Formats: sequence, C-alpha cells, structure tokens
Amino acid sequence: MVKFRDVLGSEKNKNNVHLQFEPEDNIQFGVKYKENSKPPVIGINPVIRSNSIIYNDVTIGDDFKTGHNVVIRENTNIGDDVLIGTNTVIEGDVIIGSNVSIQSNVYIPTNSVIEDNVFIGPCACFTNDKYPVRSNYPLQGPKIRRGASIGGNTTFLSNVEVGEGSMVAAGALVIHSVPPYYLAIGTPAKIKPLADNLKVPNRL
Repeated sequence: MVKFRDVLGSEKNKNNVHLQFEPEDNIQFGVKYKENSKPPVIGINPVIRSNSIIYNDVTIGDDFKTGHNVVIRENTNIGDDVLIGTNTVIEGDVIIGSNVSIQSNVYIPTNSVIEDNVFIGPCACFTNDKYPVRSNYPLQGPKIRRGASIGGNTTFLSNVEVGEGSMVAAGALVIHSVPPYYLAIGTPAKIKPLADNLKVPNRL
C-alpha cells in the first residue's frame, strides 16, 4: 500500500506524484513496456494495494483506489474517484471516466470505453475479438455509457454498447447493444424497458 507521496505541481489531475511502497507489498508502479515510454501520472490521495502492476503511459486522477493483484496496462486513462477491485485486469488502450466502481475479478480488454458514474459488478467479462484466433478482426471493446450498472458474472461480446442509465442483470450474456435506460436480462440477454423506479443515477 502507498506509504508516502510527494506531490509536485498543482494542476488538478496532472500532479506528478512520487509513490514509495514497502518491498513486501510487491507493487510495480511504472512498468517500461517499450523504449521512451513515460512513467504513470497519478493525482492526489491514491491507495494502491499489494501485488498491483501499473504500466508506463497511464494517467490516473485523484482519489484512486485498487484492491490487490490489479493490472493496468499501457495507454489507459482513468478519471477521478475510481475504484479498481482485486484481481481486475485492464488490458490497455482503455478510457475510464470519473466516479466509477469496478469490482473484483473484472476483465476489461483493449479498446474499451467506460464513462462516468458506472458500476461494474464482480466477475464481469468483456471481450473485444469477434472471431478469436480465426480472423484478423479489429479489436473492439465495449462502450459503457454514463450511469450504466453492470451486474456480476456477466459476459459481453465484442463491440457491445451499454446505453446511458441502463442496467445489465447478473449472469446475463449480452450479445447486442443495450439502449439507454433499458434492462438486459438472461442468456442470451433479452432487452426490456427499465422500470421507472430504476431510472435514477447510480449511488456510488
């Protein structure tokens, strides 16, 4: 876990924070994956727990928190007040907004977009390859729009968009995009109108 920080500069979200960790925590903050890659940039008040790995060319905002064993690959941009749960993997070239809660054991592939105020339950699995190892298909991760809520143990095919304010029920297999303020439920998921009492912001 973070033991010390020295904040240099004052511009919000662009503070150059030097972090020191206890050796037994086995935290790697700034993994050089290519020549000329730049160390991660992180805002104030971070909490990074043991066995986590954050690559170079990552930008993270204020009040960032992880569980244990988190991996965040290169070219990922994360906003303010974001939680990344234990054993979650973010494969890189990912955009995550602010006020986002990603629970444990979530897999987020390359070329994914997660907007503000999103909740993602434990063991959600997103994919980005329509024909794995069978064709040269462009990798297209999910787009999770503002205020969406994703239940646990859900699976998403590539290039699925989950609309603003929509909900995905636990255990759903999402093969088609979900319109704003709709519910996806079942395997494969059926799309139904969201009940009026659920058309409210996430309380994160």
